[in-house]
Amino acid sequence: MTEFHVRTSKRTEAMNITDQVVNAARGQTGKILHVYTPHTTCAVAINEDADPDVMRDIMEALGRLVPAGHPYRHREGNSDAHIKAVLVGASVSIPLSGDVPALGTWQGIFLLEFDGPRERKVEVTVA
Repeated sequence: MTEFHVRTSKRTEAMNITDQVVNAARGQTGKILHVYTPHTTCAVAINEDADPDVMRDIMEALGRLVPAGHPYRHREGNSDAHIKAVLVGASVSIPLSGDVPALGTWQGIFLLEFDGPRERKVEVTVA
């Protein structure tokens, strides 16, 4: 397993981590690349990285689906972040082609921050 850290700068944002994941997988052999974040208020997703408006739309849609201002019971004030993280998920798995993730033409790997700014850990495993 290899890990790297990402520093987010906003409460909610989508950060493209494709290059960091590719670097973490470089030189490793296997068939599957697993990307995981061990946090409960952020997520990992694969989606389009050619047009940044796609991730902006996704983040805005999640904000409408799970609004921050709803009167949740969790007293810490970040229930919306926990719910969004559950909806998106903490990990993705990608086939490897050699030591490179076999992503589609327009795909990138993103860390989705829902409770920042924070420093987040991302773990990359090749199996």
